Amino acid sequence: MTIQRMDNVGIVVDDLDAAVAFFTALGMELEGRMPIDGRWAGSVVGLDEMRSEIAMMRIPNAPGRLELAKYHSPEAITPEPAVTPANTLGLHRIMFAVDDIEDTLARLRPHGAELVGEVTRFEDSYLLCYLRGPSRIILALAEQLS
Repeated sequence: MTIQRMDNVGIVVDDLDAAVAFFTALGMELEGRMPIDGRWAGSVVGLDEMRSEIAMMRIPNAPGRLELAKYHSPEAITPEPAVTPANTLGLHRIMFAVDDIEDTLARLRPHGAELVGEVTRFEDSYLLCYLRGPSRIILALAEQLS
């Protein structure tokens, strides 16, 4: 048995409009938006009376999608601590390769992006950084230098 593809990465957010705007500023496109509810949906995720709305974001002309989900019922749970450090177990970050890291940061800052550390050079290969976006999502950006 083989894996056919990785279809998407799902992220729970508290403000779906803000998350869509943030990932649009990053360069992704909104593929679609729809409510998700009903018995089948609750059965899949293990939540009774689940109601949510999702927005599917895609990278133009490339594979890779993000499914942003806003839970209306039951409400999303904020982890403790609310801002988790980089060594927290579970989903850590999503990395995007970008053409210009400073330009990307400039586009994302009006949408709430904040650097976790600083933009750092890795040898003569990459500029790298971690940043927090909406709902405390951690993104990594990588700009190839050579």
